Amino acid sequence: MKVKTMDDIQVGQKVEFSKTISEADVYLFAGLTGDFAPHHINAEFAKTTMFKERIAHGMFIASLTCGCTSQIVSPGAVSLGHEFKFLKPVRFGDTITAVSEVIEKNIEKKRVILRTYCTNQHGELVFDGTTTQYMKI
Repeated sequence: MKVKTMDDIQVGQKVEFSKTISEADVYLFAGLTGDFAPHHINAEFAKTTMFKERIAHGMFIASLTCGCTSQIVSPGAVSLGHEFKFLKPVRFGDTITAVSEVIEKNIEKKRVILRTYCTNQHGELVFDGTTTQYMKI
């Protein structure tokens, strides 16, 4: 397996991944994380919220960008951190497109910064952020 280096990463490089969010996805994420907040898993409770129905976990939606980032920088990088905002709720049945795009390379510090974001089937931005990756080699 070839380990990626800074030379393998180009500003503007982009990877996308699309997925329709199902009830099963949300319940599996709840089980994996222990986050059983009722606005995610309780339809009757969710009706009383500002969303009027169950929504996916924000961290689940954020995690969809991880595979995109990994395709660009791995193997060879480790994550130094993420900064992001949840902009709109994601409902069951929404089709989300996750994107990671290289926006900066710092060769001296061996760091790559990627914009990570997700849009829904209407092209609306639902999640926006960045991740900083350290290229070990």
